Amino acid sequence: MFEKQIYIERRNVLKQSVGSGLIILMGHNEAPCNYPGNTYKFRQDSCFLYYIGLKRDALAAVIDVDNDWECVFGDDISVDTMVWTGVVPTVSELAATTGISHSAPMSELKNVIDAARKKGQEIHYTPQCRYDLKVQLADLMGLHPLEVDGKASVKLIKSIVAQRTVKAPEEIAELKKAGEIGYEMHMTAMRECREGVTETCIAGKVDGVAHSMGAMNSFPTILTMHGEIMHGMPKNVPLQAGRLMLCDAGGETFEHYCSDHTRTTPVSRKFTEQQREIYRIVETAHDWIIEHAKIDVMWKDMQIGACKVITQHLKDMGIMKGNVDDAVYSGAHAAFLPCGIGHHMGLDVHDLEGLGQKYVGFDDEHPQSKQFGMKYLRYGIELKKNFIMTVEPGVYFINHLLDDWRAKGLHKDFINYEACDKYRDFGGIRIENDVIITEKGAEFYCDKIAPYHLKDMEEFLG
Repeated sequence: MFEKQIYIERRNVLKQSVGSGLIILMGHNEAPCNYPGNTYKFRQDSCFLYYIGLKRDALAAVIDVDNDWECVFGDDISVDTMVWTGVVPTVSELAATTGISHSAPMSELKNVIDAARKKGQEIHYTPQCRYDLKVQLADLMGLHPLEVDGKASVKLIKSIVAQRTVKAPEEIAELKKAGEIGYEMHMTAMRECREGVTETCIAGKVDGVAHSMGAMNSFPTILTMHGEIMHGMPKNVPLQAGRLMLCDAGGETFEHYCSDHTRTTPVSRKFTEQQREIYRIVETAHDWIIEHAKIDVMWKDMQIGACKVITQHLKDMGIMKGNVDDAVYSGAHAAFLPCGIGHHMGLDVHDLEGLGQKYVGFDDEHPQSKQFGMKYLRYGIELKKNFIMTVEPGVYFINHLLDDWRAKGLHKDFINYEACDKYRDFGGIRIENDVIITEKGAEFYCDKIAPYHLKDMEEFLG
């Protein structure tokens, strides 16, 4: 946990922003893997972590804005259970560490909610990603579980988004630690990348770094020779000479702040000329974003600009054709970049995404696009000071997508499908780094950055 006063101040800001009513913050429960006693590694809800800071399971917190009253709800761990867990502080002791003077058993939570509802007090809660909490909230609110997320408080969501997207100094310090974990993870992957070593072997070593230096991975490690698959999970297959290994991985600190980096490494330790050409395109697009991303710049403009850079280079190679601006605005570029070029990061690797993407990265004036490719952009509006963003352009040759578009005659004025045939076994290349938006622009905030420029990669690989 951070200092107690940090959580007190965070809750005060939230209360002022929401203005009135009762706020419910649900903590996570243990999640069974294959039977009740065998659980996944526990990870607390990010909003609960941000405002309450407690990492124990089966807790909830109530913030009564109208009456300036706060309470942590949960049941004390029995002595019998402590035989397995060790000594666990009482709920009252835990509440005190976060500056909350009231605690109560979980059974009392419904009484508090019922009393608030009878008084006509507005009740605020966030959408839930876990079904057990949807059921619990349904019981508390007198709803069907399928109605819970639809009745989540938009006022609370917008207040949380406004507060959490701008990172405080203590958060930036944690994010630097996460970046150092990510650095070691990717240096490990790049060192281990050799013909004959399996994807799962390297991914296991990468994951081991995250667990040895921090709390856990910030998301399941993507490590594959099929870099054209956005979320390609490692398989028990040996790396093959001449292929590329894409590794997208990050770690979480003990306070659960995340990193997210991607490196694409030639298995033969040397890029082919074909691979080098595509790598240069991705490197150029990446550095274009770094150069142009600044406070008050629209992130959607960074997406469009990077897509134009990529399209122009693909046109120069004969893979695309026609007017570059028309190609991008028509969505033809999405054959090679079907996703966004970056997202918020913090306590979630896709920070705050669970609260609803339309509240996190868009507004009424700038809604999320419905066009293939652009609709996967997770942020579109202005960048602000102390935003943490990933920068992750790529070029991918996705055979089933190209074949489908070719058969349908889509974008035939902009894509040279015959030229794409030379890249059917190519895979994909992505470069990803994490930056902070400052008065000077987009800056790397971690001192250690795994090599990503082509010349640095080739020097490292020997």
